[in-house]
Amino acid sequence: MPGPIGYLSRILRALFAAGGRGATAGRVDFVGAGPGDADLLTLGALHALEAADVVIHDRLISAQVLALCPARATRISAGKKGFGPSVAQGDINGMITDHALRGARVVRLKSGDPTVFGRLDEEIDACDAAGVAWRIVPGITAASAGVAAIGQSLTKRSRNSSVRMITGHDMAGFAEHDWRALAREGEVAAIYMGTRSARFVQGRLMMHGADPDTAVTLIENASRPDQRVIGARLADLADTVEGTAFSGPVLTFYGLRPRDAWAAPSEITGAKEVAS
Repeated sequence: MPGPIGYLSRILRALFAAGGRGATAGRVDFVGAGPGDADLLTLGALHALEAADVVIHDRLISAQVLALCPARATRISAGKKGFGPSVAQGDINGMITDHALRGARVVRLKSGDPTVFGRLDEEIDACDAAGVAWRIVPGITAASAGVAAIGQSLTKRSRNSSVRMITGHDMAGFAEHDWRALAREGEVAAIYMGTRSARFVQGRLMMHGADPDTAVTLIENASRPDQRVIGARLADLADTVEGTAFSGPVLTFYGLRPRDAWAAPSEITGAKEVAS
């Protein structure tokens, strides 16, 4: 007959196997920080920050959001930059689990929504392997903030009944997609991390029959005070990107343009209210 230690060992193994949710004194909250404007944080995200002992954050988290971290919390930058200096994912996984295993309440703070191009699964797998409890606090993704900034809808009756969220590049380089389907009239896509791949995306779409006059909108720093909205056509996409000095995160909308009520200039700066 197993003794008390044997029973305890079985209980702990069962807890570890149940999704990594219950084994240690510490825990990890994977929190969506939204696109930058602190007003767009959810109450769940705010409560998680208020309770944090350690905040491990992305490079794109705004100063406005970081200011909400409690003074007692340790802040750790774990930034990544496409084709630039980045903290290795393995090192990030180690930081997350090490602090949680020491009993800390860890907030892994990710720009936008952690489930959208956020390498969330790799970090959850690391928590599960270490027996660390975790949960996901969703946030507003850049596509939602960006489409609000131009006064449009991601879907519209008689135009498109679906929308694609795609990445311009992945670990293998420029990302391939179903270009033939995207090239059909009325299709809408939100392209994340798409500035470096703009000429590639433009070429693939036009090669598969996309109309060169299809609307394209570039939104830098969506929702922030220094937001910029730049309208273009698909045929001009690469030249527009190469001719613009971007310093913040950029989302590219394929198939959407700003509402005509305030879209006369080719470039619109600052967050504005959209006339209906």
